[in-house]
Amino acid sequence: MEMQNEKQGLIIGRNAVAEALKSGRAIDCLLVAKGERGGSVGKIIGQCRDRGIVVKETDKRKLDKICEGENHQGVAAWAAVHEYSSIEDILANAESKGEEPFVIICDEIEDPHNLGAIIRTADACGAHGIIIPKRRGVALTYAVGKVSAGAVEYVPVARVSNLPNTIEELKEKGFWVYGADMDGKRWDEQDYSGKVALVVGSEGKGVSRLVREKCDFVVSLPMKGKINSLNASVAAGILMYEIAKNR
Repeated sequence: MEMQNEKQGLIIGRNAVAEALKSGRAIDCLLVAKGERGGSVGKIIGQCRDRGIVVKETDKRKLDKICEGENHQGVAAWAAVHEYSSIEDILANAESKGEEPFVIICDEIEDPHNLGAIIRTADACGAHGIIIPKRRGVALTYAVGKVSAGAVEYVPVARVSNLPNTIEELKEKGFWVYGADMDGKRWDEQDYSGKVALVVGSEGKGVSRLVREKCDFVVSLPMKGKINSLNASVAAGILMYEIAKNR
C-alpha cells in the first residue's frame, strides 16, 4: 500500500512520490534505497534533481524503519509543510511594506524546535524572511510548522545551496551582515540601521567559519552563568528584538 503520512509529512512509494512531484508539491528531500536506480525510480531521481530537491541514498533497512513497515518500493520523500520562497520574494515583502529588509540566516540549525521558534519570533518582530541551507540544516518539516504556531504561513523561507555565496549577494545589494557568535561586540552597542541580515549559528558549533568570515560584524550576548551559550532560538529572539527596536 502506498501512502502519505500527513502528520509526519512522509510520502511513501513510487506512485505516491511521482504524483506529489507531478502536482508540484514542495518536497524537502527524496530518500532512495541503495541500489535502486532503474525504471520509475530513475525518472523520479531525475525529476528531483531538475527541481533542485536533495536526493539522499540510504540503507534499505533504515528506509524500512522510517516508513514503519509500509511498502516503500525503495523510495520515499519528505514533504515540506509550506512552499519555499526566493530571496527576491523576501525583498519584495520588505518593499511592499515600505521598510528596509531584515532577514534571518540560519546557519546549520538542525533542531526543528529551534527553527520553528525562530520563524515564530521573526513574524512577531517584523522580520521579512528567513534563509536556510539546502543541506546541513533542518528543512520546513511538519515539526517546524507546528512549533512556528502558524507563522510559517506568513514568513517567507528561502532555501539556498551555498550560504557564503548568498551572503555575498546580499552584501552586493547593500546589506550589513551581523553574526551572532562569541567574542563579538555587545549586542546592545551595535547600530542595526539599514538593510540587515542576522546570522544565527547551529546549536552545537555556532556560526561556521566560512559564514563568519563573510559577516561584517559579530555581536555577542553576555554570559554570566556557568553555561557558555544560549539556546539558538532564544539568542535569535533577543537579537531580533534588539534589531527591531533600533529600526
